[in-house]
Amino acid sequence: MDIEICGPDRNDGETKRLAAFFARAVDAAMPENCLPAYLPEPPAGRTIIVGAGKAADEMARVAAAHFPDATGAVTVPAGTDVFGSGAIERFFATHPVPSSKSERAARHSLDLVAGLTPRDLVVCLMSGGASTLWALPPEGVGLEAIAKLTRALLKSGAPIGDMNIVRKHLSRINGGRLGVAAAGVRLECFAISDVPNDDPGSIGSGPTIGDGSTLSDARAVLAAYEIDIPTAVAAALQDAANESPKPGDPRLAATRFTMIANGASGLRAAEKRARDDGLTVVNLGAELQGEARDLGRAHAQLARRARAEGKACLILSGGETGVTVTGTGQGGRNSEYLLALADAIDDPAGIYGLACDTDGIDGVSDYAGAVFGPATMKRARAARMSAAAYLDNNDSLSFFDRAGGLVRTGPTGTNINDFRAILVT
Repeated sequence: MDIEICGPDRNDGETKRLAAFFARAVDAAMPENCLPAYLPEPPAGRTIIVGAGKAADEMARVAAAHFPDATGAVTVPAGTDVFGSGAIERFFATHPVPSSKSERAARHSLDLVAGLTPRDLVVCLMSGGASTLWALPPEGVGLEAIAKLTRALLKSGAPIGDMNIVRKHLSRINGGRLGVAAAGVRLECFAISDVPNDDPGSIGSGPTIGDGSTLSDARAVLAAYEIDIPTAVAAALQDAANESPKPGDPRLAATRFTMIANGASGLRAAEKRARDDGLTVVNLGAELQGEARDLGRAHAQLARRARAEGKACLILSGGETGVTVTGTGQGGRNSEYLLALADAIDDPAGIYGLACDTDGIDGVSDYAGAVFGPATMKRARAARMSAAAYLDNNDSLSFFDRAGGLVRTGPTGTNINDFRAILVT
C-alpha cells in the first residue's frame, strides 16, 4: 500500500512513523496474508465463489488460486482496480448508497448458488461495504426508496449495527437469505470484519447466517433516529413475509462462518511494530464507537496526561465512530475525530496523531483520513483557521486540506474499520 501524506509534513519523521504503523495494520488484513490458511480442500463437485465488499476482489484472487476450477462472481465498489483474470466475474456497484448496479449484482449472486448439489461447495467472501453493494429490496419496494432511506441513516449518526438491522429486513439476499438460497449445499463464508464487536450479522448484513433481529427491531431503529420512512418501506416492515431466517433455521445447517481478520488483528500488528521500535504502547482496543468528535476529545485528555507525566507512548484504537451531520462540510469520521483531538489538545507540542479508514476511503472523500503534528496546528493558527468552526460545520476535510495532513492511499483491497494512533514523544 502506498501512503501519500499531503502537505508540508510528508517528510516529517514522526508523521512517517505513524503512517508506517497504519501500513502494518492494513498489511495484516490483506487477503493474501490472512485467507489461505482457512481455505478447505476442493470438493468432489463444483466450487462457486460469490462475495461482496471492499476486499472482495483481493479475496477472490486468493480463493481462485486455491480453487483453479472455480466459477462465480464477486461485487466490488465502482472504481476498484481488479486483477480481472480467471472465471470469477466482477460486478461493480455503488457505495455507500445502493443503485441498480447493486440490485443486479445481488440477483446474479443468488442465481449462482441456486440449483447446486451436496457434492458442490459455495465459498462466500464478505467484507465491509457488502450491505450496500448487494441491495435487492423485497417485493413492492423500489430501489430509490432504499437509497433514500440509506442516505437518511448515514446522516443520522446511527451505528452500523442498527443500520444493518434495517437493511436485513429490506433485502432478499442479506439477513441469511443467501444461505437459504443455497440450502443443502456446503457453504463456507470467510469474512474480514469492519464492524465493532465483530458481529457476523453486521458484516455485509449477514447473508449466510441466521438473524436474531426482527421486523419490530427494524421499525424501532427508524423511530429512534426519527427517520422519514417511505410508504413502501413502512409497508414492507409490517409484512411478516419479510421476516429474516433465524439462528437454528434448518435451511442454514450446512453453512459455516469464519472470521479471518478484524480490527483487533490490525492493532496487534501495529502494536508489535511499535514495540519492536522501542515504544510503550497503550492499546485501547478495536471496539470503540460513539460520536467521532467526542472520542477525539476524550483521547486528547489521554495524550495530554501522558505528556504531562513525561510518558512517551503510542496510543492505539480502532472501531467505528459516527458523525451526526449538522453542517455543510464533507469531512469523514476519521478527519473529524482527528480535528477534535487536535483542537482539544490546544498546544500540540510533542503530540502527533493519525486517523484513517483501512479501506482507504474516509466517508465520501478520496482520502483515507488525516495526520497532524505541532507544525500542522501552527500553520492553522498562522492562517487564522479556527478548528472549532470547522468542526461545527463538519468540515474537517477542508481544514486538513488547507493546513496540510490529508492521507491518500486509494482503495487498499481490505477493510478492518478505522485505525487511530496518537504518538506522544
